[in-house]
Amino acid sequence: MRLRAAGLLLCVAVLAVSVLLSLSIGNQHFGAHDVYLALADFSGSDNDRVIRYLRVPRTAAGLLAGAALGLAGALMQGVTRNPLADPGILGVNAGAALAVVGAIGVLGVHSLTGYVWFAMGGALVATVVVYLVGAIGRGGATPVKLALAGAAISALLGSVTSAITLLDLSTLNEFRFWVVGSLTLATGPVIGQAVPFIAVGIVLALVLGRSLNQLALGDELARSLGTRVMLVRVMAGLAVVVLAGTATAIAGPIGFLGLAVPHVARTLVGADYRWILPWSMVLAPVVLLLADVVGRLVARPSELQVGIITAVIGAPVFIALVRRRRMAAL
Repeated sequence: MRLRAAGLLLCVAVLAVSVLLSLSIGNQHFGAHDVYLALADFSGSDNDRVIRYLRVPRTAAGLLAGAALGLAGALMQGVTRNPLADPGILGVNAGAALAVVGAIGVLGVHSLTGYVWFAMGGALVATVVVYLVGAIGRGGATPVKLALAGAAISALLGSVTSAITLLDLSTLNEFRFWVVGSLTLATGPVIGQAVPFIAVGIVLALVLGRSLNQLALGDELARSLGTRVMLVRVMAGLAVVVLAGTATAIAGPIGFLGLAVPHVARTLVGADYRWILPWSMVLAPVVLLLADVVGRLVARPSELQVGIITAVIGAPVFIALVRRRRMAAL
């Protein structure tokens, strides 16, 4: 236990370094002293404005979205006992994205507090549909069937989203950078509006660690240990909807982060969800912030959006996991 706690503190230190890199590196490079002065002794200079009004919201969006997606992925894998579960792969992000685009293009909603509810509703509907489709046929909702159902539903929702944006130029302009997964559109007010939702989702997720450990033993044994299985699944589903929906609202549909990070955490700390959840919450924003920094550097003076970088990293992980599951089934 002490080793796990020490490792978690080390991860927090790595996260602090990632935050500093996110604040410092870009088209303009700043030293740690420049960052400190911009935050502690704001003078109104151009450098201070870039750090405070551009880099700080972008970094805060990475922290919030990363923590939310890491926790959402760990929760989905735990509650479904499916190692391929992820908000992106199982259609949650696509459902949230479609709902947000509908809110922007059809209803004229343009604030986070307005469309975060649409994002959560879209995430919930997509999750239910994917599960129902994946449960059809022999064997029920197996991991591979859920992944295939998620891919199919995501493609369908993505095509509808594209149709809406192509019919409305103003919606397309607002949507085109956000859709690939980007931290650049976050502002201070948006971050402030997102914090309460993320906080609620984090609390819901972290209190479920012990119950997820019992669910891993199977429903019948979990019930014999006093676990209210249906209540745990409902609470986990609610937490996933809040976390993934809010993360999608502030940063777009970022894929694979919720898939890969919980597996890394599980490798480091074992199968205990009381540790997997906080480790995923810390490691995911580390990956997201560092991916964002890489995106700023590889295409200078332009940038690659962070969703592209996480897809490049996460796709091989997904393929490896699918191959491992297929080999285990042979």
